[in-house]
Amino acid sequence: MMSIDGLGEKWDTLFGAQPDPPPLLVLITAAVALVVVSTRLPWRIARNAITIAHEGGHALVALLTGRKLRGIRLHSDTSGLTLSAGRPTGPGMILTLLAGYVAPPLVGLAGAWLLGGNRITLLLWVAVALLLAMLVLIRNAFGVVSLLVTGALVLAVSWYATPQVQAAFAYTGVWFLLLGGVRPVVELQRLRSRGRMPASDADQLAGLTPFPAFFWVVLFALVNLAALVAGALLLTGSILTDAGLTL
Repeated sequence: MMSIDGLGEKWDTLFGAQPDPPPLLVLITAAVALVVVSTRLPWRIARNAITIAHEGGHALVALLTGRKLRGIRLHSDTSGLTLSAGRPTGPGMILTLLAGYVAPPLVGLAGAWLLGGNRITLLLWVAVALLLAMLVLIRNAFGVVSLLVTGALVLAVSWYATPQVQAAFAYTGVWFLLLGGVRPVVELQRLRSRGRMPASDADQLAGLTPFPAFFWVVLFALVNLAALVAGALLLTGSILTDAGLTL
């Protein structure tokens, strides 16, 4: 069992600030995340994390707008489904549909804000807590396994890894959410143009509002690009400061 002193040390580590990571680490983790997003097989595997954030965004906004959440399903083809009950029209449904595609980079932006304050361990523990909360809502076996594996990996890194490994893992994950939020929007429009996603979030939004589906695709893209730029500035703040630049 861990002693009281050991628990106190863990508590201080959790809420305390860690040292600034080397600028090279920030740049290397950005390059790694970009490679994962840009290449077929790594993206195919890592995209599950984007799906978790996407469906989590739907679920959170559904709850915040007063809808009754029925559950979340994650599938092995990296698709997902969040079911909620309530009015089929109106602001609550619109916001719930809107939340999915913008959730990954916005989560990444929140993570970049924590990393900008050197709260690396806290970021990892918040991620574990969010994954556990989402686990309660999962309604299929693959989804349960996916969240358990992801949560166990993050927990293991936060508990056992050295500060340097924690920093590399956290920065790579945040860069991936920021960069990885852009690609699904491009894929969405490509599939829509081929008539292969007639019931996409954008098309459902078009049915609930006066705006066409392409408007919503563009909005997704603009929000995600803005989050990427803001997150990149937060993550590279120390580098820019050392270079004599200001945000």
